Amino acid sequence: MVLYYEKIDKTLLKENIMEHLHKTILVTGATGKQGGSVVKHLLANGWNVRALTRNPQKSEARALAAQGVEVVQGSFDDRASLDRALDGVYAAYSVQQVWEVGPARETEQGKAFADAAKAANVKHFVYSSVCNADQNTGIPHFESKWEVEKYIKSLELPATIVRPVFFMENFLAPDSKRRINDGSLSFSLHRQNKLQVIAVDDIGWFVAKAFAEPESYIGKALDIAGDEVSGEQIAMAFSQKLGHSVTYVELPTDQLRQVNMDRAIMFDWFNTVGYSADINALRKVYPQLKTFAKWIEKVDVNLKQAA
Repeated sequence: MVLYYEKIDKTLLKENIMEHLHKTILVTGATGKQGGSVVKHLLANGWNVRALTRNPQKSEARALAAQGVEVVQGSFDDRASLDRALDGVYAAYSVQQVWEVGPARETEQGKAFADAAKAANVKHFVYSSVCNADQNTGIPHFESKWEVEKYIKSLELPATIVRPVFFMENFLAPDSKRRINDGSLSFSLHRQNKLQVIAVDDIGWFVAKAFAEPESYIGKALDIAGDEVSGEQIAMAFSQKLGHSVTYVELPTDQLRQVNMDRAIMFDWFNTVGYSADINALRKVYPQLKTFAKWIEKVDVNLKQAA
């Protein structure tokens, strides 16, 4: 964890501590992986949760409402809806879906939500970025998040930046599951390299901890990861899970470049630099931090029935 703000208002921190529990936190992306994990952990910690969604009638939103979450309609592109959603909340969690809107729109949406949070005078703003966003990676969807980070700092929001690495759940995407079911894991990571990964559920744990301990986390940025594994180790874990051989196939980044330039640039960076979260230090804070092997044991998905 690194210092994000050069100066931290101690009075503000005391106010945050006093207002800690039984306040409402607005969670964006609540029907998705990250936001859903944050909602789960906030509810477990006793917070009131308000969820922002474009469609309150979708099944995921109705499931949240059934758990006692206040579901409100809104969009990052509709400032009035953000103002309504933020009205009266203590804190807010911000995550944008870059693969839906692209890096440029991700930056615009992240800034728009930060502006609304500033106007609403939220006491704690947690933004989900990406590990090493501040390291001039040149990866478009890393740089877009870094632009949002810098903007949050310029607003002097009482903020925590959480920077996760590659999601373990990415391997459960429909196309990946089909290939794994057919016996191969295609990935653009060099065979000898390792990649830092994290279970989405653990992101929610760290976000909830930041909200619970503002005195320790406001003004800080935290790179988070749970394990560091090679492609062959991932393939072996799936082999053991499925009961049949899954072979690792290294997909050349030049081939990936023809399909998705952003992802190709990312894998070039994975293969030459890579994430640098301090997993040992993180595990001291959270001993239950999941390794890839522990995560895959608990995956409640029949991989033989690709979605």
